[in-house]
Amino acid sequence: MQFNNIINLFSISRQHISQYGFQQVRNKWTDWRMLKDAKRRRCVVEHAKDRLRINSLRKNTILPVELREVASSEIHAFPRDTSLVRVRERCAVTSRSRGIVHRWRVSRIVWRHLADYNKLSGVQRAMW
Repeated sequence: MQFNNIINLFSISRQHISQYGFQQVRNKWTDWRMLKDAKRRRCVVEHAKDRLRINSLRKNTILPVELREVASSEIHAFPRDTSLVRVRERCAVTSRSRGIVHRWRVSRIVWRHLADYNKLSGVQRAMW
């Protein structure tokens, strides 16, 4: 329905769009790995407060052992994806998980390519 609204908005027929290789975008993610990581991030944010409370009870050495054991058993009730450890930094362009330049959120390969063509602000080739 949204696609039809866009076509009606710009008064372009479907035939003209299909000629130019227009493809409907289903989501904004590069591939399934990035989509999975985004779901994990949402899950982490959703359960962060509760998880922090229970973890602090678990690790508090002043509290009685029985209370810490109860908190330890409750932490396993959360889904695995609520753990921050399971979130992975990924390249915003290629979804590559290794070699990420954090300031620009891209992999080293994409970063080098963009830097070569002067597409990154604040990056200058070394000259001596």
